[in-house]
Formats: sequence, structure tokens, C-alpha cells
Amino acid sequence: MQTELSEQGLTIGRYKVRRLMKSMGLHAKRPKRHRYPVAGQPSMIAPNHLNRQFNPDERNTHWSGDITYIRTGQGWLYLAIVMDLYSRRVIGWAFSAQPNSELSTRSLQLAVAHRRPDNAVLLHTDQGVQYAGDAFLRSLQAHHITASMSRRGNCLDNAVTERFFRSLKSERVNYRQYQTRAHAMADIADYIEPFYNRKRRHSTLGN
Repeated sequence: MQTELSEQGLTIGRYKVRRLMKSMGLHAKRPKRHRYPVAGQPSMIAPNHLNRQFNPDERNTHWSGDITYIRTGQGWLYLAIVMDLYSRRVIGWAFSAQPNSELSTRSLQLAVAHRRPDNAVLLHTDQGVQYAGDAFLRSLQAHHITASMSRRGNCLDNAVTERFFRSLKSERVNYRQYQTRAHAMADIADYIEPFYNRKRRHSTLGN
């Protein structure tokens, strides 16, 4: 908040911002604390090439992917994303009522179509069946993308993508009630592109 106000030309410290927010009854949206496992078995499909090196020096060299779920009045909606770790930008995403490899493959294909990389790309994911299926692995090979996988059940090995989902839910999804999957898809797409990719400040990127 202090950074945003400073960018708007206001000279103000973070402690004064905190006092003013408190006086106006404004509360920051904060995710709940969560304990993550720190162990896990290595993948038999792809090594952990990324090894928690989340800050590459160039764009289009290190991507990450994951899937999450959103509750709607019509049942679960599943979201798969691909993120460029250099810019923290979500470069591909797809929705489905089924958490299968077709969903993860579509998100990858959209990322490739958007970025059209002409260099070697490493894509890091977890060991979910969505990323271990033949269709997804064939898509990686077709686009000359090297697979990297977290240790089983170890969310910290894919912490940046997990952090995106935490932000999405704590800043948007948890404050909504989606009657339909279409409603959820439109709202989440609005969060990703106009807000997260273009406006939201990231401390890792120097705000």
C-alpha cells in the first residue's frame, strides 16, 4: 500500500499507512498460514532440474506449471497455468471440469503460442498425473521443452506457482461465490490478465 501511494506522488511512510488503514477500518487480505511438507520421493519421469532456482536471468528459459481447483455452484472448476519465472507472468492458462492431462496440455500449448520461444525452455511441474500423461509428455517433446519435476508431495519445490494460487484465492476467489463455472472462468481471467499480469506489484521484481 505504501509503495502504491508513493508511486502516486504521496510522501508517506508505511507506519502512517498502517495507522490510517486502521483508523478507516481497512484490513489487508492475508492468506492463512500453511505448513508445507519438505521431503518427498524424486520423480521417475523427470529430474528436479529447477532445484528451486526461481529467479532466472532471462525470459522464456524457465517456466513452471500447476493445477488448482475452484468451487462453483455447478461443481469443481480446475485451472491449469504456465508461468514465466523470470517475469512472474502467467503466460498460459486453461479451465476444465476435469483435472486431466488434456487440461495441462492446453495450458502449455497456449503458453507456447503466446511466447513462441526460439531457445531452450525448462518447464517445472509437480508429479501429478496431469503432467505424467503421454499426451502432455508428447507436447513437451513436440515443442522441445525439457521437463523438470518436484519431489512427490513437496509444494516448496514449485513455490512460485503455489504462491500465485495462494494470491488468487486470498485476493479474489475466497471473496466470491460462483454460481456457474462460466462465472468463475470470467472472474479468474479478469484477475490474471488485467490485474495480476499488468498491475499487481511483486516484491521479487522490485515492486
